[in-house]
Amino acid sequence: MDREFIAERQKGLQNYLNVITTNHILSNCELVKKFLDPNNYSANYTGWRIRKKYFLMKIKNQPKERLVLSWADLGPDKYLSDKDFQCLIKLLPSCLHPYIYRVTFATANESSALLIRMFNEKGTLKDLIYKAKPKDPFLKKYCNPKKIQGLELQQIKTYGRQILEVLKFLHDKGFPYGHLHASNVMLDGDTCRLLDLENSLLGLPSFYRPYFTQFRKINTLESVDVHCFGHLLYEMTYGRPPDSVPVHSFPPAPSMAVVAVLESTLSCEACKNGMPTTSRLLQMPLFSDVLLTTSEKPQFKIPTKLKEALRIAKESVEKRLIEEQKQIHQHRRLTRAQSHHGSEEERKKRKILARKKSKRSAIENSEEHSTKYSNSNNSAGSGASSPLTPSSPTPPSTAGLSALPPPPPPLPPAAPLPPVGTEASAQLSPQAMNGVSRGALLSSIQNFQKGTLRKAETCDHSAPKIG
Repeated sequence: MDREFIAERQKGLQNYLNVITTNHILSNCELVKKFLDPNNYSANYTGWRIRKKYFLMKIKNQPKERLVLSWADLGPDKYLSDKDFQCLIKLLPSCLHPYIYRVTFATANESSALLIRMFNEKGTLKDLIYKAKPKDPFLKKYCNPKKIQGLELQQIKTYGRQILEVLKFLHDKGFPYGHLHASNVMLDGDTCRLLDLENSLLGLPSFYRPYFTQFRKINTLESVDVHCFGHLLYEMTYGRPPDSVPVHSFPPAPSMAVVAVLESTLSCEACKNGMPTTSRLLQMPLFSDVLLTTSEKPQFKIPTKLKEALRIAKESVEKRLIEEQKQIHQHRRLTRAQSHHGSEEERKKRKILARKKSKRSAIENSEEHSTKYSNSNNSAGSGASSPLTPSSPTPPSTAGLSALPPPPPPLPPAAPLPPVGTEASAQLSPQAMNGVSRGALLSSIQNFQKGTLRKAETCDHSAPKIG
């Protein structure tokens, strides 16, 4: 229980937690959430995501065919009415697009949704990047890859173009997505197909939400999709996610055209000023010369009433995002101010200012007491109600009240001091001195006798008073 040992262990534990929470996959892991926030994550979950579970299925009369059943609870961004929500979920199997992975069955109730898709042996785009087997546990596949290597330039160009095409299709339909990442892109030969369109209807939080909530210009679901595409492109290029966002400098890439797209979605300038549109990205050199060979015609008919419901729900999701960004911005400003105020340099400055202020106050108090006592002595000596101060000298007057004669010469050493009466003392008043000659004054001084003085009690005002 040594205090230094405990402090050292606490510091080590904090560093350990910092490393875990800066890893995006680990920080989203259910075990980490339960450890850091046991009150909100007390239930037992299956899988790496909190609200979603996957099950491998077989068809009885076709044992070789395998399906994947996904089941998910509602999330915090579910703003559709129960009726509209269930209608839109059941509409998903009718969505046909060359770059959307088809849903074979979908149903929903007031609290969750269930969807079935065909199982794909090749796995997702993330499995290809990390050279992992689809059936392996999520953390084992992606947290500590044996080899980090990006995709070939042609793969980056083709897959990127296909993903942008389907994003543009959804944006034009007014269908919010917001859940683009490498695990939500299924590989079917050389074709990418988007997964989990139901996530936005369920109101589930985006995988990259902790990133784009930091930037107030990324405040629409379209801009969220473009920002997430930047993350995906970085992972395809370098074989790993970015260490932090915004990215200040990009490592060497297979082509400068790749870096140009990354800069437009992940750089400091892009995060500060806003994201380009999917149409703008499709026009960039990296994707503009890619030829798409598919002949499948996209089909996804959404009734007008449900389109309006989607629009209102999308606006509500964006409003909550903006509010969260505002709160994070205010919290960061407060944290910076507290950090600056509590820094060693700032504390030293405050100490120096406090010392200077204390010295200044002491000097002012000393001068105030000195002036007060000086004025009191002057008043007592002259008997005047308004004592004269050195800073306000009174000019000489003919009345002779303020003009003092020059001091007398030193007394002769051998001269006796004869007694003097009250008349002599009266001659010392200012009124009498005005017309008396120098000789008379000298004579009165010479005739002064100490023994004739009466005893009197004196009040000495020269001593300092301590309040």
